[in-house]
Amino acid sequence: MHNPQRLLEKEDYRLLNELQGRKGDLKDKSEEYKDKRNESNLEASKCAAKRNDLNKRTKELIEEAQQLKKLRDENNEQVAQSKLKRDELNDQANKIYAEIDKIRKGLNLGDGPSLKELKKQIDALEFKQQTEVMTPAKERELVDSITKLTDELKHKKQQLEGNTELKTFLEQAQALRDEALIHHNKVKEFADAAQQHHDKMIVIFKEADTIRAESDAAHKEFVKAQEAADEQHRLFIQTQKEIREINKVIIGLKRKTKEGKDESIREQAKKEAEEVYAQFKLGEKLNTEDLMLLQRSGLL
Repeated sequence: MHNPQRLLEKEDYRLLNELQGRKGDLKDKSEEYKDKRNESNLEASKCAAKRNDLNKRTKELIEEAQQLKKLRDENNEQVAQSKLKRDELNDQANKIYAEIDKIRKGLNLGDGPSLKELKKQIDALEFKQQTEVMTPAKERELVDSITKLTDELKHKKQQLEGNTELKTFLEQAQALRDEALIHHNKVKEFADAAQQHHDKMIVIFKEADTIRAESDAAHKEFVKAQEAADEQHRLFIQTQKEIREINKVIIGLKRKTKEGKDESIREQAKKEAEEVYAQFKLGEKLNTEDLMLLQRSGLL
């Protein structure tokens, strides 16, 4: 007949061995999860560092582009101001030229070419005389034309120089035109500068967009690595919890096994003591070991 206590002990030992094996497997898994978690955390840190560097560069580029935008706008404002000043001066000059036209008409200077046009015609004819081969008749005709234009130029100059008011108006008008030209050149200068700043701004904004896209990609990789690390950490915590639960069961089984062994020893000792006591009652002599056994069992 089988001893129930003995069978129970065997079952406990089998279960204990199974739990020890399961605990070992869980420890291996736990280390694997921890290593993968640490690797993913490291990868996440690298991605975060890359993303942060790219974000910093993007911010720097945007600040640079904003500064160029500011310079562009400032130059455009200068363009507008210079245009306004130029147009004001040209308007003033036009009003004076209107007065000059009235004076010229009064002096009959309004008919025929202007002094500038006369001078241009004379220069052209003189250049032709010096560079072209022509017959004597043609050359005399050319000389007569030059002389006629020169006399007309002298006549108009004398008339102009003799009229103080006209001379003053001409000087004022020319001064206004010269000043207007200065502002016109400034318009071009500021417009060119504004365009240069605008072109640079566009290039830098495009570069910032490219780097921002790289930063977004790095952030996606960061999130992916972080989620992987979180999952491995969850599995690590889960296995650690399972190990703790198994440890509780193992401790309970060991305590139960130990208590079973102690009870078995006590029962065996009691049985042996009863046998010794029975022999003592039959008159047999007891040795020191027998006496100690009886004393421990409580029979003496």
